[in-house]
Amino acid sequence: MFGKRANRRIEAYQRELLKTHFLEVDNMYRKMRGWRHDYRNHIQVLKSYTEGGDLEAIAKYLDLLEADLYTVDTVIKTGNPMADAILNSKIALASDRKIRVEADAHIPVLLSISAVDLCTVIGNLFDNAIEASAQLPEEKRVIRVYMDVKGNQLYISFLNFTSSGKLLKIGNIFKSTKGGEHGLGLGRIDDVVKRLGGYLSRNSEEGAFTTEILLPLTKEKP
Repeated sequence: MFGKRANRRIEAYQRELLKTHFLEVDNMYRKMRGWRHDYRNHIQVLKSYTEGGDLEAIAKYLDLLEADLYTVDTVIKTGNPMADAILNSKIALASDRKIRVEADAHIPVLLSISAVDLCTVIGNLFDNAIEASAQLPEEKRVIRVYMDVKGNQLYISFLNFTSSGKLLKIGNIFKSTKGGEHGLGLGRIDDVVKRLGGYLSRNSEEGAFTTEILLPLTKEKP
């Protein structure tokens, strides 16, 4: 009975996770479509300032457009559409919370890893990093993301700074002191990595928390 109840809880959490990521991605693309729709109006405004020779107004309007465009621009282009959608939606979410993201990601167009598994891993890594970063002063809010293909494995690395006393280490496993869905998110990452025969390492040193993951791109033949 306990096993079935736990499985239902995990399935419900996974559905909610995917729903959240979908809404984040959809919101990002809605912003992009809205900006493109307004493009003609922006051009007309700039033309009117040009005709009046108002260079100061043009400069101010361009500054406003640049700031607005930054909120909808696609920051990362990995080569994989699903990874792009997840990463960019999370980067936009981090930006809303005044968290700087330094990302370098290169992924082949096709992955043997399912979209659900990729979403679960990247989404939870980002959510945990954002949650930890939001507790820090704004100048210390930094998340570093690196993804690349190494041989026949997908390498994923996340680093974020933390305030003291936020994580507990039990054996070789770090767990959130908050428990609840945050802890469940960490467990979901572990489950995916284990099921895919991957490798996972977590380390916490000098106020920085890092996670490294290797996921096989192809299944070994029996």
